[in-house]
Amino acid sequence: MKNTLELKIVPPLAMFISVGLIYAAAHFFPWSIVSLGYKQELTSFFIILAMLFDFSALAFFSRAKTTINPFQPEKSSSLVTSGIYKITRNPMYIGLVCLLIAWTIWVGSLLGFVVIFLFQQYITRFQIMPEERALRQLFGENYDDYCLQVKRWL
Repeated sequence: MKNTLELKIVPPLAMFISVGLIYAAAHFFPWSIVSLGYKQELTSFFIILAMLFDFSALAFFSRAKTTINPFQPEKSSSLVTSGIYKITRNPMYIGLVCLLIAWTIWVGSLLGFVVIFLFQQYITRFQIMPEERALRQLFGENYDDYCLQVKRWL
């Protein structure tokens, strides 16, 4: 059952919308601001973690010569299950969440974590689940076995 919001907003755009919402939350709800020690170090850690997840995922997709187009998962030519894909089925989306965590820490707004949760729910429902349906159709039992071995997130 396809919903009209499925595969409509490219995930990086959804992330940038979330960045704006986190900034707005900090601006309009200053009571949600907290001062964190090691803010720069924590922010840097999550940015590096995001880069590791994203670049590793892209490298394995490139090696497999399959599409990274989030709007056309049905054009996948192979099921990538090695490298970072042994840890999570969605490392690129985890990378986006890590960037949102970094931004939330930098801004210092506790409400940012609510936005991150909503982003994760949106991506799961309107991006990941449709991708999973397409991959299940393409790769059948191999994909089902993979899903049993590796979690959707972490």
